[in-house]
Amino acid sequence: MKHRFSFFKKMHSLKTVLLLAFIIIGFVPGCAIGGIFLSFYQSRALDNDTVSMTSQAQLLNDQIISTGYLKDTDIDVINTQLKALGNIYSGRIIIIDKTLRVVKDTYDLSDGKTFVWENAILGLKGERTSVYDDVSHCLILTVPITASDRSNTIEGVILITKSTDAIEQNITFYRNLYTYILLVLVVVIALIAVYFSDRFTKPFEKLAGLILNSQDTHNEVKVDNYTETEEISANFNDVMQKMRDIDESRQEFVSNVSHELKTPLTSMKVLADSLNSMEEGAPVELYQDFMHDITHEIDRETKIINDLLSLVRMDKSGATMNIESKNINEMLESLLKRLGPIAEKQKVELVLESFRPVTAEIDEVKLSLGIMNLIENGIKYNKEGGYVHVTLNADHQYFYISVEDNGMGIPPDSVDRIFERFYRADKSHSREIGGTGLGLSITKNAIDMHHGEIKVHSVLGEGTTFDVRIPLIYIKEQS
Repeated sequence: MKHRFSFFKKMHSLKTVLLLAFIIIGFVPGCAIGGIFLSFYQSRALDNDTVSMTSQAQLLNDQIISTGYLKDTDIDVINTQLKALGNIYSGRIIIIDKTLRVVKDTYDLSDGKTFVWENAILGLKGERTSVYDDVSHCLILTVPITASDRSNTIEGVILITKSTDAIEQNITFYRNLYTYILLVLVVVIALIAVYFSDRFTKPFEKLAGLILNSQDTHNEVKVDNYTETEEISANFNDVMQKMRDIDESRQEFVSNVSHELKTPLTSMKVLADSLNSMEEGAPVELYQDFMHDITHEIDRETKIINDLLSLVRMDKSGATMNIESKNINEMLESLLKRLGPIAEKQKVELVLESFRPVTAEIDEVKLSLGIMNLIENGIKYNKEGGYVHVTLNADHQYFYISVEDNGMGIPPDSVDRIFERFYRADKSHSREIGGTGLGLSITKNAIDMHHGEIKVHSVLGEGTTFDVRIPLIYIKEQS
């Protein structure tokens, strides 16, 4: 079984395919050319014999008419000539009169007999015919015997057969010679095919080796012998770079998760140890402060876990999307109502402006979570007396949500990275207000799952605007 699998594997290799292709391309045309040549030679030789026999028949026609041979066959000169011509052609000559009676047969087999044959009858009608019998290898020619006067009366038919053994011998010779030449040609083609197939496939074998080694060395693959190998090398390098980026991102994500989950636990352990080490009679207020800090760390741990669970749900395929036609105006009003207490506590004005009623096909849970993160960030990363302005608009194809605030803004060097998991533009301030660095990543995933886009414009110290565009009709991706 193993040997059979190895055989089929070799048969499917590019080198084997090229080798067979070279042999077929060289062998098949060679066979075709040889067959065409032999057929052409035979046809040409028969045509030449037909022309020669027709000329001899015309000479006989004149002599037969002038001597009256059809009525008196005892003319030695013509009989001798017929015998000699039959010997030259290694064949037979039959003279037939217009009643289909055989006047003379050089084989002396049919003298005086009636010769009924289609071509003889056609000859009496003035038609000259030529037939090649490939079984007996002879050429049969029938020529009308025409009177020499102006009446052109047909007096009989001359039937001449000529052996084509010489032609067949030549064809056999040429066929054997061609077979030897073809065998030599096949050997030469096979050697050429082996050389070129090996040369053509060597860059691909080199490419395969480099790809295998590059997984350990992280070196770039470059084989530019052909355009195809160059494109494969470039595409492989791109894929490997993306995989390395994904791996680095995964490692960074795991590291960040471990750090983010460990930090509150460490804080709680320190606080708990501090509580255990307190002397009896410590003030109740001190215990309350420590318990308040522990509760804060527990809340922070809970939010990190909830955000991580949200990310896991977002990372699932589009098949988990619960798409329904929803009123976007009502969804935004509900979000602002839920976030109102937070805005009041931060003393931030929360405003919703809808330009028209909008209904779209969305997963309300996922999109609500994403938009809520934008609005909540606008509230948290704001200043006292600031505002968060949410607008809703639509056209015939998309609906647009804009979340604008006049808060602290985002540093220019951080704008392109704010959607990365656990990335914080202002780490110290984020920790103060309990940020996990996952909110904007969740938002980006939610919008991507709806085949939408999100853009951000921010000026440090002046505020940030997030512009979201989502199709009104959800188009499920083909699996």
